[in-house]
Amino acid sequence: MATPQTISPNLGDRLRGFQRSAGNIAAGGGLWAAIIGFTVWAAFAERDALTVGIVLGAILALGAVGLTLIFGVLKFAHFAHGDSMMLSAFIAWLLLNGIIVGERAGSETTLLPVTINDLPGADSAIWEFSFGYGLIVAMLLTAVLTAGMMVGIDRVVYRRLRRRKSGIVIFAIASLGLAFVMRSVILIFWGPTPRLYTPGIRNRIDLPFDVSVLADQLFILAAAFVVTGIVYVMLFRTKLGKAMRAMADNPDLALISGIDTDRIITWTWAVAGCLIAVAGVLLALQAHLDSELGFALLLPLFAAAIVGGLGNPQGALVGGFVVGITQEVAVTFDFLSPGYKFSVAFAILILILLVRPRGLFGERS
Repeated sequence: MATPQTISPNLGDRLRGFQRSAGNIAAGGGLWAAIIGFTVWAAFAERDALTVGIVLGAILALGAVGLTLIFGVLKFAHFAHGDSMMLSAFIAWLLLNGIIVGERAGSETTLLPVTINDLPGADSAIWEFSFGYGLIVAMLLTAVLTAGMMVGIDRVVYRRLRRRKSGIVIFAIASLGLAFVMRSVILIFWGPTPRLYTPGIRNRIDLPFDVSVLADQLFILAAAFVVTGIVYVMLFRTKLGKAMRAMADNPDLALISGIDTDRIITWTWAVAGCLIAVAGVLLALQAHLDSELGFALLLPLFAAAIVGGLGNPQGALVGGFVVGITQEVAVTFDFLSPGYKFSVAFAILILILLVRPRGLFGERS
């Protein structure tokens, strides 16, 4: 028979559980209302900034999906993600032009005897784009090379740490060290001068509702959605994706169930490498090739992943658009200059951690 002493604690636990649930619902509903309201307002008041934010959000979404995929399976923050994207963008530039540029101004060396731009019509513009099919080929080849590079880094660095059962802090520090190495490689081989895939004026396209975008931005959006769709099908419609999600949920149970965890880790890095490469090339196409851009992008990438919920690919996709749109629209306010763009991402990150730490799509703890 229940006594008053046992009923009181049970009732208190239920009340506290109800309060937590109500708080989560209120916080989630409030965030969704704020996001939708802000986007609708931007569609009327700051349409141009909203358009750029959507394009940037697509790039951030690709990077954030790769970042959250690594975190979901390997359980550590990959601080080399932004610099990996920029290194991939420079690799694509090398495949296109075959040139490396030293630190001294004007010092150029042809590294590759044959380049993609040497193919017939590779640099002839497609439709209204500023580039030809050569850039698409370079992006695909870079995805393969980056996938191999990330798998190789895992074999040389991260797998050794896993065998030593190192903590997540050691993994994070190792990835931060790799970020500096990648940035140094960029500076050594291509120098600090920003570069463009296709210099010159880029064509604009007029769309309905008085929206004007660069033709290249339409390609960026299309490529981002296609690649994200392929990753979604892989994760939720294939045996490999099922194994990756099982390992993300419970690595020990996945191992006991007969899943080859080493193979899944290898595939995780390969898929993440492809996402890194495509996101890096699209970022350079939208902005430019810059050795510092990858590190500057790291905070928005983490903000996007955390907004959506770390370990949740769908959430990372939404989080990328939330961060991209908010960054671009917020700096149009009179009291903010474009230099504070990345501070906006930091503010979003803090807000999410305070109000809803598990993100918009994160699992309840």
